Amino acid sequence: MKSDRLLSILLLLQTRGRVPARELAERLEASVRTVYRDVEALSASGVPVYAERGRHGGIELLAGFRTDVTGLTADESRALFVLAARGAHAALGLDAALGSALRKVMAALPEPHRPAAETASRRILVDATRWKGAPGSAVDLDALRDAVCADRRLRLRYRHSGERETRTYTVDPYGLVAKAGVWYLVADRRGRPRLFRADRTRAATVLDDPVRRRPGVELADAWEVLRREVEERPDGLEVAVRVRPDRLDMFLRLNAAYLTAPPADVRADEADEADVWPTVRLTYGALVEVRRLLAFSDRVQVVAPPEAREELARAAAAVAELYRPSADD
Repeated sequence: MKSDRLLSILLLLQTRGRVPARELAERLEASVRTVYRDVEALSASGVPVYAERGRHGGIELLAGFRTDVTGLTADESRALFVLAARGAHAALGLDAALGSALRKVMAALPEPHRPAAETASRRILVDATRWKGAPGSAVDLDALRDAVCADRRLRLRYRHSGERETRTYTVDPYGLVAKAGVWYLVADRRGRPRLFRADRTRAATVLDDPVRRRPGVELADAWEVLRREVEERPDGLEVAVRVRPDRLDMFLRLNAAYLTAPPADVRADEADEADVWPTVRLTYGALVEVRRLLAFSDRVQVVAPPEAREELARAAAAVAELYRPSADD
């Protein structure tokens, strides 16, 4: 709707200052010509907005002009009060600030929208953490947050998964991302994007040097590249396993991140037979990761490949040896 577009332009200009017409058009999914027509409409309604053409031009509000109008619709009001991942605000030390901000927004909402927003905040809750997730190390995000907000470089002492020793890196942070209850630092190291788990950071020091990000790259861009690298990693070990039927649901939930394909269907005449185990295919990044399957004991049987069966056999033998009664027992 044109009214929503006009309000969006007004709020963007109020927040950002001068904005190129092409950028406004991209954000609003409209043409540049439409943006200029909207600017004329705002000007005609008394909003002190003007446009400057040219390479360094753009659209801007008269200095000092502010508006307190929120322009929120009923659905937008509800959306603001459905709080996702409350733990994220607590980890950043922003719980009190969030509560204060929402109270201010509530006071600024049009009277008819307030009951709907208040009801949404009490009736809908999004918890982004996984069920029975492994307890993570306490994460001190203060230094990481300070660096990303101050646009400063960071020196990290970091321990990679599977390593005992820490390494030291100097990085250029883009920002922090919370995914499924886990915090990640997205940063460049020597001009290339890297992902660091916050709970593996042993120390973080904010440096005096200004951050050196790649031109035109934002946090969302860097995160998308890294996310794809993790989720679409071509090299991996595909493992076929048979799962006992009464453990299948739990197995699928706990291994969702590794599933290559859903379990093979079981014929109707076999569905009630306890010895008919569905086959599930998983993909691991490294052979050693198949040891995760030992947690299911004899409820899971690896069918292929042979190296996965051998790896599990070695691991099981090591466990058996560890608990073998000694002569002194």
